Amino acid sequence: MKRILISFIIIGFSLTSYAQYNTGDAQLNASLSKIDANAQLDFGAFKADLSASYNVSTNTIDNWSIDLGMKAGDIYLALELAKITKKPADEVVKVYQKDKGKGWGVIAKELGIKPGSPEFHALKNNATGKSEKAHGGGKGKGKGNPHSKKK
Repeated sequence: MKRILISFIIIGFSLTSYAQYNTGDAQLNASLSKIDANAQLDFGAFKADLSASYNVSTNTIDNWSIDLGMKAGDIYLALELAKITKKPADEVVKVYQKDKGKGWGVIAKELGIKPGSPEFHALKNNATGKSEKAHGGGKGKGKGNPHSKKK
């Protein structure tokens, strides 16, 4: 009986980790969940990466995380939306605060990104790349793991 109960708890936890985002796109939701999981392993590295990639201070990322309760995927998505829409990140975060209950799909629409648009596909592809990069499974031109054996 204990094993069954533990199994249901684990399955329930797994399902909620992928159900935490509401972008209107299952692949984007999964990528954001992976970004969250990777950031939990090393939030300092996550902050440093975003700081360098988006020219935002690590203090700002800490403030969004601590003061606003934004998860790593939320922070990443806010910065990526700011880049794509050419809007200040603080403006995107204000829209997030106002509409976070409606989901990122609504927030993206409000910022001018329509579902299926080239901007939406860029957002989706970039999030997938970011989640894979953190897992070490990126498709970039990097040299990969120097300790792995060539086949």
